[in-house]
Amino acid sequence: MTAQRTLIDKAEQYLASARLLCDAGDFDSAISRLYYAVFYIAESLLDACGLSYSSHKGVISAFGKEFAQSGRLDAYFHRLLISAFAKRQQADYLANTGLDQDEVERLLADATVFLEAAKCWLAKPRLP
Repeated sequence: MTAQRTLIDKAEQYLASARLLCDAGDFDSAISRLYYAVFYIAESLLDACGLSYSSHKGVISAFGKEFAQSGRLDAYFHRLLISAFAKRQQADYLANTGLDQDEVERLLADATVFLEAAKCWLAKPRLP
């Protein structure tokens, strides 16, 4: 199994976990899982370009350069990655986050669209 497939599988698993956590009313944990789902999607796409980074900020920055600025994918997905990172920081480190079900459901919908866009991009044949 390729690294890209493994990361996509993990993203799908985290999206499913986020749905369960949201349904259980644990919005902070759901946001955290959603961020990691989006992060793994971005990592899978960068891996397909032969790129790997050791930090979250490195992945976010490289994704912006390689996919948003280049037009390979809609820049909205880079903004989603940035926003999800900020919300994950909020969910993990603040006592009173103010995050709610609507916020989780919006991020879940956006992450699902990102996953499908990534799968389509990864499935396209590319020149070596």
